[in-house]
Amino acid sequence: MLNEALDRSCEQNGSPMSGQDEKFSLDAMDLRILAVMQTDASQSVGDIAASVGLSQTPCWRRIKRMKDAGIITSIVATVDREAVGLGFTSYAFVKLALPSRDNMEAFDRLVARWPEVVTCERVTGAVDYLIKVVTTDIKEYDAFLRDRLLNGDLVSDVQSRIVVATVKETTALPLPHL
Repeated sequence: MLNEALDRSCEQNGSPMSGQDEKFSLDAMDLRILAVMQTDASQSVGDIAASVGLSQTPCWRRIKRMKDAGIITSIVATVDREAVGLGFTSYAFVKLALPSRDNMEAFDRLVARWPEVVTCERVTGAVDYLIKVVTTDIKEYDAFLRDRLLNGDLVSDVQSRIVVATVKETTALPLPHL
């Protein structure tokens, strides 16, 4: 809703930052706007503006500027996994057979195509990657391991940790205290 309104307004009026340098530092008001949006980005710009004590147009300009600068990367819906039949979550520690640049790039490309992998981090230490995998059940996870992750010579070892309960899950970043 907010994303569509921003895009529509830009098409009609042009970008408020067009021709300006898109690099800028965040001020306290930007951080307040981000905090509100991390809680519920489906609110109208007017509601966000009211929450932070700003009028609608300056709030819209700040949001647009943060989108243009890549600070706001997307506005999405968070879906309850279990409500859509994806009740199994596992973290897999992945070790490449040979952690070369080519193999890392190849693995990065593969992971990007696997919808079961919702998070992939390249890490330091005894393994090369930590991936979070979401499937319907353990049988589907086993098929993912055999048919995708271990299908080929790229991966030498996988250690899985099955999630038994999620205590906290958020996409909100810990913004600096205002």
